[in-house]
This record gives sequence, C-alpha cells and structure tokens, in this order.
Amino acid sequence: MTDPATVKAALTSQAIETPSWAYGNSGTRFKVFSRPGVPRTPQEKLDDAAKVHEFTGAAPTVALHIPWDTVDDCAALAAHARDRGLTLGTVNANTFQDDDFRLGSVCHPDPAVRRKALDHLLACVDIMDATGSRDLKLWFADGTNYPGQDDIRERQDRLAEALAAVYERLGDDQRMLLEYKLFEPAFYTTDVPDWGTAYAHCLKLGPRAQVVVDTGHHAPGTNIEFIVATLLREGRLGAFDFNSRFYADDDLMVGAADPFQLFRIMYEVVSGGGLTGNVAFMLDQCHNIEEKIPAVIRSVMNVQEATAKALLVDREALAAAQRTGDVLEANAALMDAYNTDVRPLLAEVREEQGLDGDPMAAYRRSGWATKTAEERIGGQQAGWGA
Repeated sequence: MTDPATVKAALTSQAIETPSWAYGNSGTRFKVFSRPGVPRTPQEKLDDAAKVHEFTGAAPTVALHIPWDTVDDCAALAAHARDRGLTLGTVNANTFQDDDFRLGSVCHPDPAVRRKALDHLLACVDIMDATGSRDLKLWFADGTNYPGQDDIRERQDRLAEALAAVYERLGDDQRMLLEYKLFEPAFYTTDVPDWGTAYAHCLKLGPRAQVVVDTGHHAPGTNIEFIVATLLREGRLGAFDFNSRFYADDDLMVGAADPFQLFRIMYEVVSGGGLTGNVAFMLDQCHNIEEKIPAVIRSVMNVQEATAKALLVDREALAAAQRTGDVLEANAALMDAYNTDVRPLLAEVREEQGLDGDPMAAYRRSGWATKTAEERIGGQQAGWGA
C-alpha cells in the first residue's frame, strides 16, 4: 500500500501553471462574452492568478501569450508577479492571428512571411530572457485545406528549418515545447498533426526540444495515456496542456468531460516518474460562460484529485496481478484507487499548508469578485485575441 505521508508530500509539491488568457473574456466564433471585473491588462491577469494560488497553494506560475501579454517592460511584469507570490512561466508564441499567416506561418510558401513568423518566435525568446521563463511553447495553425494546395514534404522542410533556428537561439537552461493538433483551422493537412510528427522534429533538434500533450487535441477514442507513457519512456514529454473535450478542441475545464481519462493519464505520469521530473503541468482552457477564477480553481482541484487517486494505486497488488495474468484483479487495483474519495485527503493537505480545505468556498468568502467588478471600470477588457 502507498504510504499516506508519501502521497501527501507529492501532492504538496505539485505545481500547476495557469494561463493568462483563462482570466480574460472568451467565447465561440459566434460571440465573445464579457463579464464584470475581467482583467484589462497583463498585470490584472496576474492579480487574478495570484488568487488562484492563494487559495489552492498549487498554482505558482502563469503562462504568457505573446502578443496578448506584451508589455513595455518585461522585467517589471516579472517583478509584479513576484510581488504577488508568482513567477512567469511558459511563453506562448502566436503565429496564427496575422493576415499574412492566412496560408501558414513558418510553413508558408513565401520566404518573407516565413521570416516574419521566425522573427516573432525569436522575439519570444528575448522575452523569456527578460522574464526568466524556462519554456517556449510553439503551436502552429499551419496547414492546408485542399489537396494540391501546397507541397506536404516541402512544408515539413520549412518547419524543420524554423525550429532549428529557434532551438539554436535558446539559452542552455531554456526549452522548446512543440505542441500538436489533429486539425483546426487547417482541414486537409495540418503541419504538426500528431505526437509522432512533433516527436520526430524534437528528436532531430536535441534534448531541450520536448513534446506538449494537449488533452483536447486528439481524435475520439485516442488512447492518450499510451502517448504519455511512450513520450515519458523516451524522455520527451515536456508538458501538458490540460483541458477537456466532448467533440473537438472544446477547451473545457480539465476533468469535466472524462475524469477517468484524466486519472489514467496521471497514473502513467506517476508510473513513469513524470511527477518528480521536468514535466510542466499547464492548463489551456477558455471559460466562456462560467466565472473565470472559480473555473481555474476548480480545474486545479481536478488535476490534484486525479493525481491523488493515481498516487493511491496499490502498486504491489497491481504488479502481482499483472505477473500472474489476473486481468480482473489488475483492473480492480486501478478502479479501487479511482473510486476513492480523495477530497478529505486533499483538504487535509491544504490545511497542513495553512490553507482553507475548500478553495472554492474560501474564494467566495474573499469578496474578490465583487471588488474587481467595482474597481475595474473603464478601459478594454482582455479577451480572446487581445
């Protein structure tokens, strides 16, 4: 049986990075919905993120998105984060919202457009230098909509050339995280559509190029935990983008659609040593109809609960059942852990850290939502694409 003290220690040390854009307005292609008190600046996004960390004790870093979080003084922004008990985390590049990128960015057939995209990626590394960020996350909307639109192999060559240039620019303590996505916005071919393509590019670049697994970026029925186990085995799992999907890239709260899948993923993370390694646990979500901060708090709690259940698996009993080929007992070892109510355990962990055992209730009592709604009047609220 797993030692409770070991489980508690692992949960206490777990850190989950929240995304700056989760605190802004978002919606669908039909409508972006606004709410009172939504941040207007990157600094106000950090203020909200600090509340998530204050009540969960598990969200000490915040991911930035460039140009959405562009400021004149990156070092001052990092200081603003530190003053609130946070550090700036992953820098996310954006090569999908400029008109020039209609036919792609680093894979575009026009060298001038490719140069523009590469310059943006290199500028993101400059920001990392100024903020002390370790990771540069790259996701490309590049692809084609129709057969014959462009040469598939040449686009891979262009991608490899750009990635090599960015990798060469990284500092010794910095990493490149390459994300993949099955489709959207490209419908015929996507230039980084799956973990194999991302892994192949990272393998050629070097050990500081790692793969990002976004849990919403897979075809229905994909065994995501197999991908996680394989990348961990190869030492190439750099990070997660946690969210949930029912149909496509829905960007719902992690664990909302399939909490059992999240548990299975976290079981492979724990088994493969990812919990104590260099894997970054990030949220990548948009909260369209729900309150932003409570949604992020709930998401952090969902990851914690799945992790706690994964840590509670009786590995000795599981291994014994696997060795003897006892299929039902092996499955029962996982199901027993999954069916455990870990909320009292997590409440105990928080209370031992001097926190309220119920982060959601503590946030509600804080009055932060009312305070920000009253104070954040005027200006332009941050939102998707801003």
